[in-house]
Parts: sequence; structure tokens; C-alpha cells
Amino acid sequence: MYYIGYDLGSSSIKIAIVNSTSGEQIITINEPSNEMSILSKQPDWAEQNPNSWWEYICKGTQRAIKETNIDASKITGIGISYQMHGLVIVDEDGSPLRDSIIWCDSRAVKIGEKAFEELGNEKCASNLLNSPGNFTASKLKWVKENEPEVYAAIYKMMLPGDFIAYKFTDEITTTKNGLSEGILWDYKENKIANWLLDYYNIDADLIPRIVENFTNQGVVSDKASKESGLPIGIPIVYRAGDQPNNALSLNILRNGEVAATGGTSGVLYAVTNNLQSKESSRINSFVHVNYTNSNPTVGKLLCINGSGIQYRWLLNNLKYDSYEAMNEGASNVPIGSNGVVIIPFGNGAERMLNSKNIGSHILNLNFNIHNQAHLCRAALEGIAFSFVYGMEILKDDTTDIKVIRAGNDNLFRSEIFSNTVATLIGYEIEIYNTTGAVGAARAVGLIDGDFEKFGEKITKNDFVQKYIPIENIEPYVKAYKNWKKELETLLNKK
Repeated sequence: MYYIGYDLGSSSIKIAIVNSTSGEQIITINEPSNEMSILSKQPDWAEQNPNSWWEYICKGTQRAIKETNIDASKITGIGISYQMHGLVIVDEDGSPLRDSIIWCDSRAVKIGEKAFEELGNEKCASNLLNSPGNFTASKLKWVKENEPEVYAAIYKMMLPGDFIAYKFTDEITTTKNGLSEGILWDYKENKIANWLLDYYNIDADLIPRIVENFTNQGVVSDKASKESGLPIGIPIVYRAGDQPNNALSLNILRNGEVAATGGTSGVLYAVTNNLQSKESSRINSFVHVNYTNSNPTVGKLLCINGSGIQYRWLLNNLKYDSYEAMNEGASNVPIGSNGVVIIPFGNGAERMLNSKNIGSHILNLNFNIHNQAHLCRAALEGIAFSFVYGMEILKDDTTDIKVIRAGNDNLFRSEIFSNTVATLIGYEIEIYNTTGAVGAARAVGLIDGDFEKFGEKITKNDFVQKYIPIENIEPYVKAYKNWKKELETLLNKK
């Protein structure tokens, strides 16, 4: 028997099939093979057609079944991961009324900022654990203000994962996870934040029925079966945003466990039982996948926009053939890069820097001493230092840190990067070879609630290595203090 998992990103959809007993990966594919298009009608806008997601899911599902030559009737459950914070709105027939306003669209920033100011920091921090920000609720308010005829025709609003679940089951539902990602969940009252909807003058009837995770959330319809190739009647039992799902994929489920991601952007996602936040404007808090009333686990997410994109920029502009070549050159440069400092925040405003946009900077460059290898080392160190800086913010927000796990991709393949982070934070970093789609597929098995057994399968199938803090910490501390001093000088100028 098998489980199938989907990870709906903004560039592609990953589809994974796993063995339901062992958790072993059978196949993981991307659909489409090239990137999905993002429509940007105005600067800082980003939209995608929800129906195109479904078309790629159907095409990719059929391809995965064909390439593995498995019997589709032996696929017994579905898990869904998806790009967070997006808005999908449909009419009574379930047809999208407009393209989805996706996570990286920033048109609603001012709406969220105004709400935060007028509703108050204390109210938002204690009940939402977040500023309303540029999230789904604020995006829906934008539609109401700017497209009133579209708003008037809305039957239900959804997150991207809710739309995929609807296409499979013909039932419109959502989850606490999704509502928290859209900043629509009141943690204090443990219900929909109707007071925020009232403030935005949004009809509460637009919110779909809530279903729990790790239960039957609806089954594949006859129509969806014909389009996707999956058996009629198999259930969806799990859905979550991509970052909570990435944490689940790494067995990050308990207080003090942290998932780290080092891709184009960097993410620290720390699971905690502490339903308070002093940093609601710099850290986002979301219902974690295993949240219950008796065990209210929350994921505190800190995003670093200027992360892997910095290293990729160097790869392209220094004309290196590969990241491996860059890493090799950097390994010949001492800790601290002989004084060169790179500030990596060149990918727009940084929420963890209180939404300041300070840009990227190369500092202390000496033409008589430094070369390309110094720039590579300084870039890796600068990105690593930004992770450490973010970890300090999480700790200041009363977040426990006991273990850190990361996927075996992108920046965490670099020993310089991983050793620098591990040494400065003082914790081992465990590396696992997994993906969000695999995690979503395996999550189907959690309908039995056995999280310990789930974690054992991840360790058995996916563990790669550990990075252990280096005993001689002084050179790392000196380099970090130098980097932090330069960062704070820049921040004080803004």
C-alpha cells in the first residue's frame, strides 16, 4: 500500500509516493518541469491561476503512477502541503473569481499595518500572536476595497491548500492551521477571530467549515478520480502550509525543536507551547500541525529574505561553475574572511529587521589582500550570521531551543555555513534527506496518532549527518561580533 503527498509551491508542485508501512520514498517528481508562471500586474503584486495548480497536480499524479508502474488502487490516502498566506476566492459553483493573490504579493501591507496600529499591539499579540500584516485576511480586505463586484460574488475564501482539497473532494473546508496562517485565528479564544473580521467588515460566512488534521477531511470524488487517476473514495487526512509541513517532515513536533531551511530565503521554525509573543512584528506564530486544545503547539517562524539568493548572486556574477567550486575556494580562507564582511539583506524589506530594507553590503574590502574566495567565505559567513542573529531574536521571544534539524539541500550542504551556525548557537544540527512532498505523504499515516513511530521512520530513512559545534569558538565569536557591529551601524542609519 502507498500514500501520496503534494507540496504546492509557487514555482512547481512536488509529488511524492511513499510506502505506507516503511515510509520509504518510491518517487518524487516536479510538475511542471519548468517553473510555473507568476503574474505581476503591478510592482510587488504576485498572482497565480488556481486552476493551473489543479491541472499540474493531475498531470503529475498520472506521471508518478506511470513512472513507478504501481497499482493506483493501492494508494490509500492523500496529504497536502501548500504555499502559505495565499488567498483563493470562489463563487457558489466553486469556480475561482480571480487569480489567487499568493504569499509574496505585498499589496495589502498598508492595510495590515493600519489594522495593527488601530487594533493595538497588545490585542494582536495576545490573541493573534501576530500583526495582521500582509496575510490572507488583509488580502481579502484589499479585494473588498478595490474589487467590490468580485467581493460581492464570493461564496467562500480559501487558502491554496484548501482549494486543492476542494478539487479532490468537492467539499470546501479549511483547518485551524490554515486560518492561523491567514491571521484569522484567535488563540486566546480558540476560535475564528471574528473581531478582526468585524474590523475589516468581512462577512464571517465566507470562512469555510473547519476540519481537523489527521482525520478524514473528505474523499476523492468521481470527477477528481477521472482527472487525477487516483481511486474514488480515498481520503485526504492532512494539510498544512509549507513551513509547518517542512517541520513535520523533519520530525519537528515538540517544544524546543527547530526546523531550519536555507534556500533562496532562510527560515527558522521553532515549535513551542508558549502562546505569547514579544516579537509579533518580527516573528510569525502559526498553529502547528499537531496543535490540540490540550497540547497547543505553535510554530514560531522567522524568515530571512536575503539568504541563499545572496550566494546564488555571487555564483552568477563571479562566473563560478558550481556551488561546490565556491565552497572549495572559501575553505582556503580563514574564519572571518580576513576582515571582509558581507551583509546579505538584498532581497527587499526584512521583517526580522523591523521591515527595514537595508540592502546588501560588502564591507572592508582590500584590493591588495582579498579575492573571489574571500567573497565566497564572507557570503557564507554573512548568511550564517543572519541565522544566528535570528536565533537570538527567537530566544529573546522566550523560545526554547533543544534540537535543530535541516534538509540536505542548498546552504546546509556547505560545511562552512553549517559549522558556523552550529558553533555559534551551541547546538548540533541534524541533516535529513527529505522533502515537503514526502513529509505530506508520510503524514497520512499519522491518522493513528503515533508521532513516536513517525519520527523513528524519518530517522531510519532520511538521516544523513550531524554538524557538531567546534570547540575553538573564539574565532567564530570574533567574526560574528564584527559582522553584528557592521549590521547595527547600518540599522541605526535607517
